[in-house]
Amino acid sequence: MNLDGHVVVVGLGFGDEGKGAVVDALCAARPTTAVIRFNGGAQAAHNVVVDGRHHTFSQFGAGTFAGVPTHLSRFMLVEPFALATEARQLEAVGIRDPLALLSVDDRALLTTPFHIHANRAREDARGDARHGSCGKGIGETVRYSLRARTDAPTVADCARPAVLTRKLDALARFYDPLTPPPHSVDELVSLYLDFADAVRFTDGGETGRLTDRGRVVFEGAQGVLLDEHHGFHPHTTWSTTTPHNARELLDGRPHTVLGVVRTYHTRHGAGPFPTEDSAVLARHPERHNGTGRYQGAWRAGHLDATLLDYAIAACDGVDALAVTHLDADRPRVVLEHGSPAVELDDPLAWFGARRPVALAGYGPDRADYRTPVTIGV
Repeated sequence: MNLDGHVVVVGLGFGDEGKGAVVDALCAARPTTAVIRFNGGAQAAHNVVVDGRHHTFSQFGAGTFAGVPTHLSRFMLVEPFALATEARQLEAVGIRDPLALLSVDDRALLTTPFHIHANRAREDARGDARHGSCGKGIGETVRYSLRARTDAPTVADCARPAVLTRKLDALARFYDPLTPPPHSVDELVSLYLDFADAVRFTDGGETGRLTDRGRVVFEGAQGVLLDEHHGFHPHTTWSTTTPHNARELLDGRPHTVLGVVRTYHTRHGAGPFPTEDSAVLARHPERHNGTGRYQGAWRAGHLDATLLDYAIAACDGVDALAVTHLDADRPRVVLEHGSPAVELDDPLAWFGARRPVALAGYGPDRADYRTPVTIGV
């Protein structure tokens, strides 16, 4: 396993595995040219703690505290207003001019207030049959793009006011029966022009240029168990959460796929959770995750060996594991559904028997992470 080269970081659960802390640790440990986001959008919530500073990374890469620039690939769903808010938050914790650390593939889809309001209206209408959502417009952005094709707004359109006006007018008309327009099209066009002036847009060759220049960390969002193809519908995301997109961007370049997993499973909101146990939730209080209106309740349960193996298989395999929350008290594992949970006396050895463990996390701070770790097959 080679953590000196390109690394693809994916979550092997339902999300919230600790991908942000892992990306930060990788970037702090070795020179890194860029962090490239390869799926999802503003619904990501990757927590990083360094020397008392905390930030929940959403669209900026989790290598930002380590001084590593972020590139949002064509597979990202870009939400400019959330980006501007996140930039201000980063400035407040000491990052100078965060937008200067950002580049965006101009082919990426644009998430607008129309998508966000429609997403929330649709989820509210489901009542007790909610699918689970972050309320950030992700599903609606993809849904509309599948219908509108080339008429769906993209990042490139932010610098083309006539094209953007036409596309936003069509978008507003499409969603008007579901939810009233939250903003005027003219207002949005003006604000998106400001976004185009503030952020560097790139063509499709930027990923290749970055990966040829030096080591790149590809940061995944959500977890494989929420994948649009491999998750358990309808409680899934409209995004490919396996390494597939990153592998496509790498275009055959050598890389290491690092799967991130906690010592216990968690889930935010609605959906199946075979090993859920309220005692696990009580034993492991969560500092940076809670209940949200659209996400729903924070849930926890025993490590599920069946789901872990399934997630690894859905990735077409991973090269190594990053195991987080090794400071958890008395973790247990369910080896087969229907069997009782058994104690993990030596969690690293248990994980290492499945895949080599390359990184180990014993707490929320960067100082709590160890790499390289040489455990396992």
